[in-house]
Amino acid sequence: MYDVMFVNGTCPDFNNEKMKKMNIAVKDGKIVYTGNDIPEAERIIDASGLIVSPGFIDIHMHEEDFVHEKEEYCISRMMLEMGVTTAVGGNCGNLRQSLRDFKKILKRKGGSPVNYAMLAGYNSCRAKYGVGRYETPDKEQKQKIYAELKEEFEEGAFGLSFGIEYDPAITYEEILEAIHNVSNDSNHIISMHYRGDGPRSIASVDEMIRIAAQISQKFQISHLSSCSAMGTMKEVLHMINIAMEQNPRLNYDTYPYDAFSTRIGSAVFDEGCFENWGKTYSDILLTEEPYKNVYCTEEIFRDARENYPLLLAVAFVMREPEIVAAIVNEKGMIASDGLIRNGGGHPRAAGTFPRVLGKYVREEKVISMYDALKKMTVLPAERMGFSKKGRLELGCDADITVFDPETISDGATFTELKAPKGIVSVMIGGEIVLENGSVLNDRKGTFISYDSI
Repeated sequence: MYDVMFVNGTCPDFNNEKMKKMNIAVKDGKIVYTGNDIPEAERIIDASGLIVSPGFIDIHMHEEDFVHEKEEYCISRMMLEMGVTTAVGGNCGNLRQSLRDFKKILKRKGGSPVNYAMLAGYNSCRAKYGVGRYETPDKEQKQKIYAELKEEFEEGAFGLSFGIEYDPAITYEEILEAIHNVSNDSNHIISMHYRGDGPRSIASVDEMIRIAAQISQKFQISHLSSCSAMGTMKEVLHMINIAMEQNPRLNYDTYPYDAFSTRIGSAVFDEGCFENWGKTYSDILLTEEPYKNVYCTEEIFRDARENYPLLLAVAFVMREPEIVAAIVNEKGMIASDGLIRNGGGHPRAAGTFPRVLGKYVREEKVISMYDALKKMTVLPAERMGFSKKGRLELGCDADITVFDPETISDGATFTELKAPKGIVSVMIGGEIVLENGSVLNDRKGTFISYDSI
């Protein structure tokens, strides 16, 4: 007898490139039956009118910060509530704590709301050894950085991430030297936050394409919309699509909002940023005290930069048609770039996947259900090497998200991070962990080590 049976649902069939009706049985954490029959099961879930999908895989998010905040789950619970079953942290060069410490905390807590895979963060190591954002590391600092990054790989990191915009002194040569010194595995993934956005994005994307061509590893351009959805998206997508034909190791991810978010003290907000964007102080929203949900004036902006540099800020500088272009492009994946601090932040951390399915699939009909699900399940799974995730096939992990295509929508706003609507149930490892919007178990997720896949 099977543990759980989902019947009468509509599922993505990635082998035949279509949506189809299919029943799915789960036992001992694995998918053990797919077809039209209804074998015996301890629990049968009628998914009539619903989509039964592989659990969403967020290939670009920012993990819990257990060092500076309480050891409580926040962003990973938001991930779970929007149907994510596996999340990839350590992005933009920023690993918020060592992998060893992160794993210890997950183990001590008895699991996490979602499965976690991690990248090693180059910028974090750079800062740890005293290299300023406008400075170049010397030989001794480089050796310490490389040794630290190698330790992160030994702890199970899937690859290496860079945030060039955050440390403007990082050069093309420094990037290549770091990659060649710490990674000799072509299956590792190199994830990169570009050097500059807006008018600078064409040169930034060109630089990343050139880096990708110089290495054997997979290369991921991070959150393309916040780089190029300011007037250059058409040209940049053309560049990327051509480059991907020549180099299939290259790809990108994007999120469905017209504003980005980062710390107000970061180099992103250095002198000249408003001229670059064609925006002003009032286009910046601060999300934490003492300026929670306050739009900037010049005085507030400068005070926050000087006295509260860690505050998360939201910058409304992107264009909706270009957001759409990045989502519907044949290439690319959906990711949240979710970043939460002290419980607050950008709604992408709580609404990305439901927003794509509600706004762009159902309401605007700019992308099909099949294509959207492909971009948030099987493509990131294959990209990360998760051979048992991202598909509803025999032997795959029973990580499953069930949602109502007629009601699914994002509930989070830029001032209130409400949970989405329409997520009916989420299963991780064969156990229902969320049902009708309520989290039943937020300790089923595990740490996925690179050497375990």
